[in-house]
Order: sequence, then structure tokens, then C-alpha cells
Amino acid sequence: MTLKELLLHNRSYRRFDQSHFISQHTLVELIDLARLAPSARNMQPLRYVLVNDAEVNSQIFPCLAWAGYLKEWPGPVEGERPSAYIVITRDTTLCENIFCDDGLAIQTILLGAVEQGLGGCIIGAVNRRKVAELLAIDDQYEILYVLALGKPVETVVLEEMQEGKVQYWRDENQHHHVPKRSLGELVLKSIGNK
Repeated sequence: MTLKELLLHNRSYRRFDQSHFISQHTLVELIDLARLAPSARNMQPLRYVLVNDAEVNSQIFPCLAWAGYLKEWPGPVEGERPSAYIVITRDTTLCENIFCDDGLAIQTILLGAVEQGLGGCIIGAVNRRKVAELLAIDDQYEILYVLALGKPVETVVLEEMQEGKVQYWRDENQHHHVPKRSLGELVLKSIGNK
């Protein structure tokens, strides 16, 4: 796939084929990609907890909030839940500010996942205390996000934003619609030669 194709397939997927197993080897490969991403001041403060155990996954799931704009939807049902999680943390002994390291690492992980036929969702609404207790994560490591991973079973439709409405939504077929701003709206100026 070209980079644009990878990006077009890299959506926030929230429904997965829960029976599709993601190996620890695959999770480690994704972290190896993240390891190669740039890091502010080259501090490399991110640390990861990799989970693909069904029982532990079932304990992590209720610690997460899904799809803030879909108020009536409590999240994926059993059978459509993630097959794996990557808990992204900051080693607090290395730095106080991660700048943009988290975004670079997460995008790299997700692009790697797409390349392998997987998808994911970045979850910031996390009961961090419970997840830290469940996974025995030392206080030295601040939980930033939980990345839910699996084989997507939903259709995500990108569409032109209408009247400035940024909210994503689901249609009667449960297709997930994501409004995108136009390129013309994003480029303020283009200075230079054609």
C-alpha cells in the first residue's frame, strides 16, 4: 500500500472480530516500529504494556469509554471487542513533557497495524488507576492512552464536513461516518512558485 492508502485505511475502528488472535510477536513488531519514530530531544520516554490474553482483555474493557459522540452506544458488544491492547505509558523518571512523542508513536503503531490487516482505536478516556492495578504497572509509569487493536468488522466512511459539524455518526447499517474538513479549509496560504 502507498502511504495515502495506509492513511485512508487507518481509521478509529471500534468494532472488531474478537476471535481474530493477535500474537505477542505482532504486538512486539508494532512497538519496534514505534521505537524507530522520532522522539523530542531523543528522550524516548514511552513504555508499553502489551496484552493479548482474552481474560485480561475482558478486565481492561470496562475501564475504557468508547465513542464520546455516540452517547447511546456503550461500546462494542461481546464478539466485537478488541483482541489486544497496548497500554502506552510515560516513564516519569526520564522527562515531564513528552511533546509530540505519543502522537508519532501511536500513528506509527496504527499504520503498522493497517499494513497487517488490523485496525485500532486510541482511547484517552481510561480509568488509569484500575488499569494500573490490573496490570501491576509501577507508579513510575504514567498511563497516557490505551490502544485497542483487532481485525476491523465495521465500515468507516470519510465524507466532506457539512456546516462545520465535526461529530462522527452511525447510519442505520452501523456504518461509521467521519466528517473531514476540506483541504482548502486547512491550507491558510501557499507561498511560492507553482
